[in-house]
Amino acid sequence: MKNNIEILALPRSEWEGAVIPLVTRSDSYFDLEICPHDRDGWTVSLVRKKVDEEIMHTPKEYDFPDSLYQAHWENAEAYGVVGDDGALMACVEICPEEWSNRLIVTELWVSDELRGKGIGKQLMNKAKEVAIRQQRRAIILETQSCNTNAIGFYIHEGFELIGFDTCCYTNNDIGRREVRINLGYFFHREGRRK
Repeated sequence: MKNNIEILALPRSEWEGAVIPLVTRSDSYFDLEICPHDRDGWTVSLVRKKVDEEIMHTPKEYDFPDSLYQAHWENAEAYGVVGDDGALMACVEICPEEWSNRLIVTELWVSDELRGKGIGKQLMNKAKEVAIRQQRRAIILETQSCNTNAIGFYIHEGFELIGFDTCCYTNNDIGRREVRINLGYFFHREGRRK
């Protein structure tokens, strides 16, 4: 690996289908509790809780491992870090959601070797740069309630909670402690918290 860590464009012609070895490990999760609906609405609680045994999710659990340039992301573009051996070491993939004028971060991954070196921030800055150039009103992404390190990173980068999905991955996402969490970063939003 070079001393200078350079973020490169990862062209679809070279990187389509490249598997991202995304493993989630955490000693905590955000527990989602939804009180039953009554005539006044729902009460929702999302509270971070420690666990006795590490939570770990690997690509082997899913029929659809993370990879670059999946067919349903038609206008995606990707950027990343490539090692001297040509292996992917970090990446961000982004795709416009035209109907809502938002940019979706479809993938963000940094290898263990590069963690803690500011690469995630550089990749997120690239996404923000593209969103500004394309005049998008927001950036959105999905993460999981058990990926507390990622959630902390995204909040530090200015993202905020915009929603959740309790049955995105299985019919028991709450029990598995892997609820889809949707976060958003807004450009030019009045009343936006800093």
